[in-house]
Amino acid sequence: MKEVTLYTTRFCPYCIRALRMLSKKEIPYKNIDVNKNQELFEEIKKKTGSDTVPQIFIGEEFIGGFDEMNKLDKEGKLDSMLGI
Repeated sequence: MKEVTLYTTRFCPYCIRALRMLSKKEIPYKNIDVNKNQELFEEIKKKTGSDTVPQIFIGEEFIGGFDEMNKLDKEGKLDSMLGI
C-alpha cells in the first residue's frame, strides 16, 4: 500500500472529510498540520501550485484536495492508486 500524506489545518471542513474518508476505509495516513509549520506549507504550495488545504499525496503523486480524492473513490480508482 502506498503512503498517504495530507497537509491540513485543524478547522478546515474539507480536511476533516478527507481524514474521515481515509479512516472509514481503514487507510493509514500521515497528517501534517500546516498551522504549526507555515514554512512547510509555503514549500508545498510551490511544489503543487495549490494554495488550499487539504493537499493530498498518494506516494509522491499529488492528487489534489478532498473533492479530487472523493471523485477518484466514486470512480473506483482510489483503491487501485493506493495499491489495495
